[in-house]
Amino acid sequence: MRRPTFDLDVLRTFVTGVEFNSFAKAADRLGRSTSAVSAQLKKLEEQVGTPVLAKSGRGLVLTPTGETLLSHARRLLELNDGIFQTLYESQTAGTIRLGLQEDFGEHFLSDILRRFVQAYPRVNLEVRIARNAELLARVESADLDLALTWDTGHLSPYATRLGEAQMHWIGARDTPLPTDLHRSPLPLILFDSPCVMRSAATQALDAAQIPWRIALTSPSVGGIWAAVAAGLGLTLRTRIGLPGHLAVVSGLPPVPSLCYVLHSGGDAPTAATQQLAVLIKTSLQEQAFRFSMT
Repeated sequence: MRRPTFDLDVLRTFVTGVEFNSFAKAADRLGRSTSAVSAQLKKLEEQVGTPVLAKSGRGLVLTPTGETLLSHARRLLELNDGIFQTLYESQTAGTIRLGLQEDFGEHFLSDILRRFVQAYPRVNLEVRIARNAELLARVESADLDLALTWDTGHLSPYATRLGEAQMHWIGARDTPLPTDLHRSPLPLILFDSPCVMRSAATQALDAAQIPWRIALTSPSVGGIWAAVAAGLGLTLRTRIGLPGHLAVVSGLPPVPSLCYVLHSGGDAPTAATQQLAVLIKTSLQEQAFRFSMT
């Protein structure tokens, strides 16, 4: 005798309907029409060979056969879901090497780490905070699986532009600009070259014929913020991570926005790496409105 094979989707509909005490609610929960659910229940009773539900007033109750089926169906679904969970977790384990440009590292690292570790506790994250050039080199040499950088015009083979942030002139609060910008060089606080924001700042000032000088160079964003707060000069950055004691300065030449880019270390990222990339994109999208403020 050929034994029939139960359809797990049908069993899931049956169990869900019993748990909700309503097959209409089960249909809504499972994204099916009520007619499709009715057809599944009919198919189930045909396989069992006897009714599993009986009318009771305006509702339905389990028959003795239905009660037996419910117990076995739950175990089958638990086994099925457990297999998929085990397989999924095995694909979202291992180590991911993530690189972040310092702006993103200071601003997003704690949020990204917290959310990712909660969702994927079996994955180890190795994070490197560095400047664009180093991160790009490490992605291209396969020393990083993912890197979030500014768009400097050089994209790795597997790069995706995620959005853009407006650059701004930034200075200490309540520190006025010189009345005559053309009289004495404007003091600037910037990274060493190569730096896309340094280039944008000097090019904008040169185009407006405003003299400038480098008052301080810093290897870190934190050093730039500290020097600006001390009144040593102005800088050009985005609003990402802008400290509350600093402010956007008006009256200087306009500057463009800057794209931020997610680089992948290859064309076949692991499942865990793909999930981290999705989380980074989501985190950026949640705060993108602040980056683009003019």
